Amino acid sequence: MAEARIGIIGGSGLYKMDALKDVEEIQIDTPFGSPSDALILGSLEGTKVAFLARHGRNHTLLPSELPFRANIYAMKKLGVEYLISASAVGSLKAEVKPLDMVVPDQFIDRTKGRTSTFFGEGIVAHIAFGDPVCKNLANVLSEAIASLDLPDVSSHKDGTYVCMEGPAFSTKAESNLYRSWDATVIGMTNLPEAKLAREAEIAYATLALVTDYDCWHPDHDSVTVEMVVENLQRNAINAQKVILAAVQSLSKNPPVSDAHSALKYSILTPLDKAPTATKEKLRLLLQKYL
Repeated sequence: MAEARIGIIGGSGLYKMDALKDVEEIQIDTPFGSPSDALILGSLEGTKVAFLARHGRNHTLLPSELPFRANIYAMKKLGVEYLISASAVGSLKAEVKPLDMVVPDQFIDRTKGRTSTFFGEGIVAHIAFGDPVCKNLANVLSEAIASLDLPDVSSHKDGTYVCMEGPAFSTKAESNLYRSWDATVIGMTNLPEAKLAREAEIAYATLALVTDYDCWHPDHDSVTVEMVVENLQRNAINAQKVILAAVQSLSKNPPVSDAHSALKYSILTPLDKAPTATKEKLRLLLQKYL
């Protein structure tokens, strides 16, 4: 199977990468079911990458329906070491305006009942997650944004992403609560990805693309579906430019990441005592520790 060191997950509005050349669709089976869609392997300016439409290319999956484990496992199976996750978000701060980009460094979990670990069934692991994104990969993303002259776009490095359950958006009381926590943006998908990527020893960072202000904003009621869709489309165009610049940087100078050895001291169960079936199920993640 072909491999790619760099993976891209596209969120709402970003269902394909127009600049991809020599494209090949790959159906990948995993112990956790099928991914959201076929993975697309191709070249960006000569660098092999793997692309996945998070919600499916026709946006058919709710955030709570996403096969997070299958998506990350499939990226690992393709040899991905660096994963860029593009995500549509609402803004919780006045200075973070629609069309802006945020590269958050923290998450708050407001999801309910989503499975965000590969472990269990006889193998226990507790990853360190105080810094939930790879700082070096996040810096690559921030520098990529800064290197481009994107109209109407300001870049915001660091900040907190609230991951809510959805699919309904927040109430005003909830939105104002998150603002009181000094959160920056709100979305529905990236925290389970970040946890699973860390367990898979993949460096992970989020490119958060602001579509609108969350409902706390006094002008929010004037936001129309047409405005949001237009912002999604403009964000998708801008995101592809940023991802291309980031991929070029990664291909020339792939950064060191603590994520690449995240399991070294995280597995509590002696693997020689662990169930054989579970070890086989997780062999892709555990092979260097077996």
